[in-house]
Amino acid sequence: MPNILVAGATGYLGRYLVQTLHQRGHNVRALARSTEKLQSLQNYIDSSHVGQATNATSIKGICDNIDIAISSLGITRQKDGLTYNDVDYKANLHLLNEAQTSPTTTKFIYVSVLNAHQLQNLKMVKAKLKFENVLKKSGLQYQIIYPNGFFSDMTEFFNMAKSGTAYAFGDGTLQYNPIHGLDLANYIVDNINSISKELPIGGPEILTQNEITNAAFAALNKPAHTRHIPIFVAKSLRFLMQTFTSTKTHGPIEFFLTVLTQNMIAPATGTHTLKSYFQKLAAKDTTTPH
Repeated sequence: MPNILVAGATGYLGRYLVQTLHQRGHNVRALARSTEKLQSLQNYIDSSHVGQATNATSIKGICDNIDIAISSLGITRQKDGLTYNDVDYKANLHLLNEAQTSPTTTKFIYVSVLNAHQLQNLKMVKAKLKFENVLKKSGLQYQIIYPNGFFSDMTEFFNMAKSGTAYAFGDGTLQYNPIHGLDLANYIVDNINSISKELPIGGPEILTQNEITNAAFAALNKPAHTRHIPIFVAKSLRFLMQTFTSTKTHGPIEFFLTVLTQNMIAPATGTHTLKSYFQKLAAKDTTTPH
């Protein structure tokens, strides 16, 4: 079995990747910013490297004896003084440089975002595409995964339902097939030896925004109350945010206002349903002290 590096190992997707690779018999090395962050993964990793990919010196030698590097590094919100360019581009570039200098590393797998090329004007996506362009010219075998939104992103619909009112764009019939982190991890590992270079992927269910909000209300045993925002209002808001606020503020907002005002459908995989995800959130919420 090849030795696999997982960068972003303690993130939403990274944790599932580490566990899935271990269960499939791979030797796993995890990159994390601190030993504390690695504690919950100790039973699934064979080695670890503590460092910050934004600092090239701190990850020196990370790809020694590694056959395949997988990176799910990326940020949605710019914080701690880090920008999209720092993380989505530079941090991944530092990892790629290490992979290129390692005599054993032959492949680099990068997790991007669905429809990246159509979203290239968004600050977050620009940084991802900038790295993708370098990766394609690196000389290494490469694979770029283009997943639809994660279930964790759908938590915002659940939180709106908790508040009593949810919001959808247009008439609520725009469609998505978000994907659970475990389903995505299984898909990546299933295709780890595939020669396919670009793989768009989503979850098993295609749902409208109305169906997503209804599922959130149902999980909470609340009557559905969804207000619909005209598409032109969302586009106007996005323009105002881009014009009058900093990238730190409008970066994540412009991304979500863009993807939530268009259909986002990818080839389907997996078994996890959003209904079940919301039900688990509701069950956890009822057992958590307030």
